[in-house]
Amino acid sequence: MSENYLTEENSVEKAREWLSVSSRHESRRKRFEFNVNSAALLVLDMQNYFMDPESHAHVPSGRAILPNIRSLVGFFRGAGRPVIFTRHSLKPGEDPGIMGRWWRDNVREDTPESAIIESLDVKDSDAVIRKTRYSAFVGTDLERMLKSKCVESLVIAGLTTHLCCDSTARDAFMKDFAVFFVVDATATWTEDLHVSSLKALSDGFVIPVATKDMLDGPRD
Repeated sequence: MSENYLTEENSVEKAREWLSVSSRHESRRKRFEFNVNSAALLVLDMQNYFMDPESHAHVPSGRAILPNIRSLVGFFRGAGRPVIFTRHSLKPGEDPGIMGRWWRDNVREDTPESAIIESLDVKDSDAVIRKTRYSAFVGTDLERMLKSKCVESLVIAGLTTHLCCDSTARDAFMKDFAVFFVVDATATWTEDLHVSSLKALSDGFVIPVATKDMLDGPRD
């Protein structure tokens, strides 16, 4: 069952709460400093399929993370750093693999539901990657793209926390990127799934941060 656990009104309070919970699960490891000059922003699957209230896959809390994602996008564009969006969709006749058998449902290419929501105003200067699996690294050119732009740190936002965002964060770490996971710019269907993922990721894969950390922290 879906929950509207995050709103624009409670997002600051929730971010503090989630960072506090996540910090208890951080292992004794180096906490990488954020440097926008070697970072890229990856915004996962902010598509009509998940954002339209009429969709069976609607993520109610997705609407609350939009202002934070817009702020992050503006910050990265202003710094001249890569902004990358993903779209999860399958072409006609394309094998959905086990995901299709698991969910018995697929987002089809060239349908309105597969499009990134208009309010994010994707620019020609932004990259858009089509993916067919949870992780944005599987079957895509993402790793080469990041390395060609000398990216060392990847900031992750979007949908859904425990599936595509989580899987992508783990793969990014395994490919030697420092991963900053924005707790109030990611969302999923329930707070329990969101927080459970933050706990596990914080233990071994990511630096959990709030949007304010990204916008107000050191620039170099």
